[in-house]
Amino acid sequence: MRTALVIGTGLIGTSAALALTQRGVTVHLTDHDPAQARTAAALGAGTDEPPQGRVDLALVAAPPAHVAAVLADAMRRDLAHGYLDVASVKGGPRRELEALGLDEAVLARYLGTHPMSGREKSGPLAATADLFEGRPWVLTPTRDTDTEVLNLALELVSHCRAVPVVMDADAHDRAVALVSHMPHLVSSLVAARLENAEEAAVRLCGQGIRDVTRIAASDPRMWIDILSANPGPVADLLTDVSADLDETVRALRALQSADEDKRRTGGAGIEDVLRRGNAGQVRVPGKHGSAPRAYRTVAVLIDDQPGQLARIFADAGRAGVNVEDVRIEHATGQQAGLVQLMVEPGAAPVLTEALRERGWALRQ
Repeated sequence: MRTALVIGTGLIGTSAALALTQRGVTVHLTDHDPAQARTAAALGAGTDEPPQGRVDLALVAAPPAHVAAVLADAMRRDLAHGYLDVASVKGGPRRELEALGLDEAVLARYLGTHPMSGREKSGPLAATADLFEGRPWVLTPTRDTDTEVLNLALELVSHCRAVPVVMDADAHDRAVALVSHMPHLVSSLVAARLENAEEAAVRLCGQGIRDVTRIAASDPRMWIDILSANPGPVADLLTDVSADLDETVRALRALQSADEDKRRTGGAGIEDVLRRGNAGQVRVPGKHGSAPRAYRTVAVLIDDQPGQLARIFADAGRAGVNVEDVRIEHATGQQAGLVQLMVEPGAAPVLTEALRERGWALRQ
């Protein structure tokens, strides 16, 4: 790949353009908002000047509702040898593209893709060249897909240092409904409970509520586009969640009863949903996509001052302990926090002793 055209210079398009530019590809940028394309160019993602001839690859990073129309326009203008899109849904755009009556030979030069990466912020200013590093990048070729276009897609994924995953388009849409679209709506529903809550209650927020509501900070306009393109699978999943919620509410009401049998039934219902939650959570892939592992947590109290985290990691390194994961819980109303270091079970005593020797305050 020597030349590329990125159509749509938001977070995903600009991040891909930055990665390609860093690998020596000449990238041309265009957007329905020329100012956004100029911003991406100023960030080093390429040039907002149009290409002089056909490029090797056109990457369409438009909202899902507009992907098919943008792709069809690019194909009719013969802008590229191969065409990819990065929309978060795949089945709908492909069917729309087929319905537009394009020649089969032209359609063979299209491949739908979806990088499984993003941020709560949108636009070119939020873009980074390493946004996709180590993340799955789904490719949805059909038996008619041109082999050279598939190779271009694999080259793009390689340049972005992502991990290619091949899936059927409709299977992809059901999967992202489960692991991305439905959880986002549930996160928003939980966060919405906080909108009119009393300030005294909100001040009690801890790491748990932060974890659950983090993705609710995303741009609503972007998510309307995403959900409008994949409403059926998301609605099916939320129907199942709604049924579980109804059962959970009934179980909680039973726990309020004066009748011992009803309380016992209610407790069993709550235990069932919690155990099913345990069973589902352990299926979430762990570090580097491998099976999840059980780590021990070493909790360290730190002041909110520059260099504290660096000192902890340096001390852990000197003790020969690899920190597998880390979380920070900030204290309410104090310039302090609790750093939770996740390590292999056998390394926890070693790290605990080493940090105590170096004067760190540990918490159980």
